Amino acid sequence: MDALIDGWHAFWAIPHLKLYLGLGWLGYLMLLGAWIVLQKREPVATLSWLMGLALLPYVGLLVYHVFGPQRIRRQQLRRARSRDAISRVDRDGVHEDAAELVRLGEATTGLPRSTASDVRLLVDGAAKYQALLADVAAARHHVNIEYYIYEPDRTGAALRDALVERARAGVTVRLLLDSVGSASSRGFFDDLVAAGGEVAWFHPMRFGRVWQRPWINLRTHRKIVVIDGRIAYTGGMNVADVQDERVHSSPYRDLHLRIVGDAVRVLQLVFAEDWVYATGNRDCLVAIREQTPRAETGAISAQVLSSGPDNGWEAIHRVHVAAIHAARHRVWLTTPYFVPGEAALMALTSAAMAGLDVRLVVPRRSDSLLVSLAARSYFGQLLEAGVRIHEYGPRLLHAKTLLVDDALAIIGSANFDHRSFRLNFEVSMLFDDVDIARQLAALIEHDLASAPRVQKGRPRSLLGARLPEAFARLLSPLL
Repeated sequence: MDALIDGWHAFWAIPHLKLYLGLGWLGYLMLLGAWIVLQKREPVATLSWLMGLALLPYVGLLVYHVFGPQRIRRQQLRRARSRDAISRVDRDGVHEDAAELVRLGEATTGLPRSTASDVRLLVDGAAKYQALLADVAAARHHVNIEYYIYEPDRTGAALRDALVERARAGVTVRLLLDSVGSASSRGFFDDLVAAGGEVAWFHPMRFGRVWQRPWINLRTHRKIVVIDGRIAYTGGMNVADVQDERVHSSPYRDLHLRIVGDAVRVLQLVFAEDWVYATGNRDCLVAIREQTPRAETGAISAQVLSSGPDNGWEAIHRVHVAAIHAARHRVWLTTPYFVPGEAALMALTSAAMAGLDVRLVVPRRSDSLLVSLAARSYFGQLLEAGVRIHEYGPRLLHAKTLLVDDALAIIGSANFDHRSFRLNFEVSMLFDDVDIARQLAALIEHDLASAPRVQKGRPRSLLGARLPEAFARLLSPLL
């Protein structure tokens, strides 16, 4: 121990050591600070990263290397490659109130407006998995699947076995899974690969490459299934027992979609872009084009909204905010994670202060304590503006929906938070259809019966509520 202390003292006795360390620290701050500032992100988030790097020179750099903002360069693939695989489908006849939102969706995503001939709202896992397994069993050409979470449990095994059977029958099966969300399933698909199916992993970890930043913070949160280019599934549900009320005692409350019509071609395109990006295999685009038939124009206006860190326009975020601003009498929002930015928060409070019926339904207890605390930090301002907040209690509310007035509905994978709007690859559907809006309204009204209203002026202790929520809110730009 004495030798260690003597060595430490000798180290600090090196001439001008403190000056060298100070200059090194200053240079470190200037170079990395300039790099972060030039990314031109929100000032609050930029200042947070700068302070972290200044106060924690080495630990802060490691955290930034792993979790800091990253830009994905795949727009060339999106515009020049995959867009050629499935040609543009232009449709007229969009309802006047939704026309601006559809144009916004087209401009920010590059995806064409489309229609659907049939859209089924599948409430909870039993309805979704029963329909999905039946459609997979009837597949004749291909099954393309993309999920964030695919658990190696009873539900996952049932779908895997159905895919194995189809692959053995000569059907092309492509399965794209997020390498973090589905990490526990890596050895689960050997039989599928042996049967001829293809399995790929989105953004696998790269910690072994010191100078290459890992993709740990940029995940595909999309849920897409396309069968024979004719039927598509998308929405909020992953593949897991916790999503199925038939096999789990406390399943998530969730919503999924089964879509028929030319909107399937656009969802196929979103999958194809992700598959090519993850695998580097552009040859499959020809096969996907050949396997994706055109559909007749349907009666339902259905705009596909995709967003992710490869597109700085934040399409899903923008359309949500624009839809709220366009509302005339009703805005109903359900989301498991509620961490709004300034634009979204102002849209909600402005709508409520203008006298609209604005309701927010969130879970009483989510699967993230930090996100729940951050969400509740916004309740006071929302309640003051007149927003009616409800906390759904029987189960974990996992549906991500927005209902505006009597015809506009957004349903998909994106939560109402920073991570979904900016970091995750997400996909949602914008519908302009009275019947879909009516079904969604009935579902939300049913859930409100089990979601007590948060009262304005409720008791709020300093240590038990206000202080933890305030600290969680400080981290909200990074959640």
